[in-house]
Amino acid sequence: MTFSSKTRKTSIQEMQNSELDLLIIGGGITGVGTALDAATRGLKVGLIDMQDFAAGTSSRSTKLIHGGLRYLKQFEIKLVAEVGKEREIVYENAPHVTTPLRMMLPFYKGGTFNSFTTSIGLRVYDKLAGVKKEERRTMMRSKQAIKREPILAPEDLKGAGMYVEYRTDDARLTMEVAKTASLYGAHLANYVKAESFTYENNQVNGVVARDLQTGDAVVLHAKNIVNATGPWVDTLREQDRSKKGKTIHLTKGVHFVFSKRHLPLNQALYFDTPYDDGRMMFAIPRGEKVYVGTTDTNYKGSMNEPGVTQEDIEYIVGAINARFPDFQLTKKDIESSWAGLRPLIHEEGKDPSDISRKDEIFLSESGLITIAGGKLTGYRKMAADIVDRVCETLEAEGMDTYPQSKTKHLVLSGGKVGGSDRLAHFQKVHIEAGVKLGLNEEMARKLVERYGSNVPQVFAYLDDPRAETYQLPKDVWASLLYGIHHEMALTPVDFFLRRTSDLLFDVQTVTTFKDQVIDAMGSLLEWSENEKANHQTELEKQLHYLTLAHLN
Repeated sequence: MTFSSKTRKTSIQEMQNSELDLLIIGGGITGVGTALDAATRGLKVGLIDMQDFAAGTSSRSTKLIHGGLRYLKQFEIKLVAEVGKEREIVYENAPHVTTPLRMMLPFYKGGTFNSFTTSIGLRVYDKLAGVKKEERRTMMRSKQAIKREPILAPEDLKGAGMYVEYRTDDARLTMEVAKTASLYGAHLANYVKAESFTYENNQVNGVVARDLQTGDAVVLHAKNIVNATGPWVDTLREQDRSKKGKTIHLTKGVHFVFSKRHLPLNQALYFDTPYDDGRMMFAIPRGEKVYVGTTDTNYKGSMNEPGVTQEDIEYIVGAINARFPDFQLTKKDIESSWAGLRPLIHEEGKDPSDISRKDEIFLSESGLITIAGGKLTGYRKMAADIVDRVCETLEAEGMDTYPQSKTKHLVLSGGKVGGSDRLAHFQKVHIEAGVKLGLNEEMARKLVERYGSNVPQVFAYLDDPRAETYQLPKDVWASLLYGIHHEMALTPVDFFLRRTSDLLFDVQTVTTFKDQVIDAMGSLLEWSENEKANHQTELEKQLHYLTLAHLN
């Protein structure tokens, strides 16, 4: 029960019992990364989020730990160099949720890139990002590109460049960071909403919050408070009366998931849209699915669920059909979707795609620290910069002297597989172990790839006899128990969307077993009939939105 509903209650109590060195509001990748960095330096750390961990932007990205090739177009040289180097660090610290992926960049007559600019751009990218020799760019002619990916439109194709990106599961990466922070003593709790700040001598010193699971008021005090709420950072700055100067500019990104039956893509692609808007899109295989995105449009509306519009569908499906003309897809071919918000720092007069993805720290007169902007890839460096500033403040107030960041070579929960070069061997051994325990090879592989070095704990639940009681397959039951007892999954949406990604990439499992999972969670977490009904409604609503049923 290392990170469960039971430890959640304990964490909330511990955060109330004494003043924290640092309280973080926001359980996305930046927030949990900051909690981990601070906890490893010896600070007393608390973190709260009004939703689940990674429920906002951190589960709605393109799911790439990428080196920022697209930012070369904007001459963001420093950003490319920084995220390129951070990419390798994330990979080595969490190889089980980060996979090197050969990405093809096809170039067409009249497109953004040609043979010369692609070759030069990828060469510069390799240099700036510190790309390993075996992962550096290669170039190919059009015939070679078609041979590599036969479904590409051959007309006007001039050739392609190949480079390496790193595919990830953004929500699971966030979860592994959160679990590691907990192991180092940080207190974390989801579904705790910060409602107002408290002050002493005009300096922020705490938060009045509400436990949304129980309705109880919670008062937390801290020497430093970090606002890491992504799209909501300006909302908290308004509460602090410190929304001055730079503000957040929200843009929306949409992705769609297709079966390989409808889009039989085997090679990850980064390609021009057909709209002469200077934008590019990704098409990325993942198992038997392919996901494609993203849009980049200005957004004003609900931050909890940005949603997908008919215009989003026409934009992405139109781009797919132009690039893969033999597969004229329609809305009905979309199996699932996600829409996320990018909390960028506003730059007057710039189009969404041209706004910098750099991060920036704001310090209000009250002492509230806000982190805004940034990329998934750079989360660890952002966290280190925030904690450096917190440590400077604590040391200036006569507290202990704190060490520098320790996270550069800190292997995350699930990542103890012997290093990236030993990952394949680790997976082979444990897939065989899962088969011996009664799983088929596909089920065993799915669990091993999802949980990494934590998979023996998941396997330990395979023989639990209650699986038959709830008529759940062994792999679903083991994942559910692990999610509840070790990953603080409190709702069916937590489980199906952010602990397993089934709502995105295996909708069939969700529709087949959602009622059994709700029954099991209701029993395990002791829900009332009203709570159970509410969770059922929430899951059905998410299923409705993500499968685009609301647009029928």
